[in-house]
Amino acid sequence: MKKLLMVFFFVVLALHNYNAKAQLFKKVKNLIESPQGLTENDAANGIIEALIKGTEEAVNLTSKTDGYFGNPEIKIPFPPDAREIDSKLRSIGLGNKVDEVILTLNRAAEDAANEANPIFISAIKSLSIQDALSIVKGEKDAATRYLEKTTSDQLTEKFRPVIQNSLDKVDATKHWTEVINTYNKIPFVKKMNPDLAEYVTEQALEGLFIMVAKEEYKIRTDPVARTSELLRIVFGNK
Repeated sequence: MKKLLMVFFFVVLALHNYNAKAQLFKKVKNLIESPQGLTENDAANGIIEALIKGTEEAVNLTSKTDGYFGNPEIKIPFPPDAREIDSKLRSIGLGNKVDEVILTLNRAAEDAANEANPIFISAIKSLSIQDALSIVKGEKDAATRYLEKTTSDQLTEKFRPVIQNSLDKVDATKHWTEVINTYNKIPFVKKMNPDLAEYVTEQALEGLFIMVAKEEYKIRTDPVARTSELLRIVFGNK
């Protein structure tokens, strides 16, 4: 009886191994025969996972304290069309006022960054299989550029009021008003008051996409950043 059970056990084990090997062979065959060695589902699911991972990490990095202000690559400077205000106030010893404005602009962007997540997720979930295949075969920032193209309008619409609220919350509006009023009192200067909320919104989104692109690049080029089997399959075949 024991011998019969042993025979039965080995037969079942052999069949299981055969099925496992057959499935593995089928998957490898599909990977070899498909464009870039990928099935369409692999490509779509891999890009979706990579985009979710990349955008979440980018949002986490930008929404924390000093996410913008402490990162020279995306730190929001004084508005370009107000550079004359910057230099003029610094020349009369009011550089600290300008620095306060710059700090609060970046704090407003950090405060608003979390608003990007739901918009990103919605765009990512609407990704078509053909888009996914194009992205896999595309440049190192192809996924980021796709996301930028499909979400920028929504993000701008969503960010603008949030940025305005954030500017008020972190006293950026107050500091900006003080700086503008001080500058406009200087004799013979051209009076100006750039749209602060519009400027910070544009800069915040630009910085956010820079960080998304960096995360995408890491997943595409660094095996350590591929934290799941699917990411290793999709981007390991690129």
